[in-house]
Amino acid sequence: MPNFEFTDHTADIGIIAYGNSVEEVFVNAAYGMFSLIADFEKVAEVIGHQVVAEAPDQEELLVTWLNELLYLFDAEGLIFSRFEIVELRQHYVRAMAYGEKVDPSRHNLKTQVKAATYHQLKLEKGDEFSARIILDI
Repeated sequence: MPNFEFTDHTADIGIIAYGNSVEEVFVNAAYGMFSLIADFEKVAEVIGHQVVAEAPDQEELLVTWLNELLYLFDAEGLIFSRFEIVELRQHYVRAMAYGEKVDPSRHNLKTQVKAATYHQLKLEKGDEFSARIILDI
């Protein structure tokens, strides 16, 4: 079960994603973002799409990862319901995203997410790993 919560932010929305590892945080941040976009429970796993992203550090990598998923949604019309991190390093992530082409009659599109931002971005380890990401809506 994905582990995330939403936070209020002026004109935007924040996600705090949790996990026992950084990989889980990346996955749960993606679940959180796509739960804003549509009812991802209704998305069939028809397509597996490899997602690769690079960035100077893991915080920026999280934003790049989410924006790459948004690009696939906006440009290729793909919506995802499951995410699997294949490889994660300090500056690089390779993952699989599973879903299908958007079908507005079934997917109940809700919120248009424009981008994941660097505003108040934080990836940290306490009792568990967590990340705070602000989404531009």
